[in-house]
Amino acid sequence: MKGLRLYKKEKLTSAVAIEQLFSRGSGAFSTLSYPLRAVWRPNPARHSDAPLAFVISVPKKRLRHAVDRVQMRRRVREAYRLARPDFPMPEGTRIDLAFIYVADRLTSFADVDKAVRRILARIAAPAADANTPQP
Repeated sequence: MKGLRLYKKEKLTSAVAIEQLFSRGSGAFSTLSYPLRAVWRPNPARHSDAPLAFVISVPKKRLRHAVDRVQMRRRVREAYRLARPDFPMPEGTRIDLAFIYVADRLTSFADVDKAVRRILARIAAPAADANTPQP
């Protein structure tokens, strides 16, 4: 089970990269898969060699208690960790990804896992098509 670990290089920590991800006109894409919304954009300038760098946001407006926000962040992180090997990204791909929790109550891990898998499938399909050589 070597490949299931989350590495630090997969976390999106750059304030500039996060700002670019949410700025208008930045070429970012968005999708909703309840209870998550995902925003992503290609970022070939990122120095990390990880194909996906992600950040998780659970707004205080949605879940008022800190323990609930932490629990949902852990569920999203675990769902991503387990789903990542099923959606390999092509070599050389650099994508910044933000998971935003949109539900106003705690949701089960099964629902979060389904949402993360749908989001990763939507991201992986165009990335694979973009990197296939054209005849």
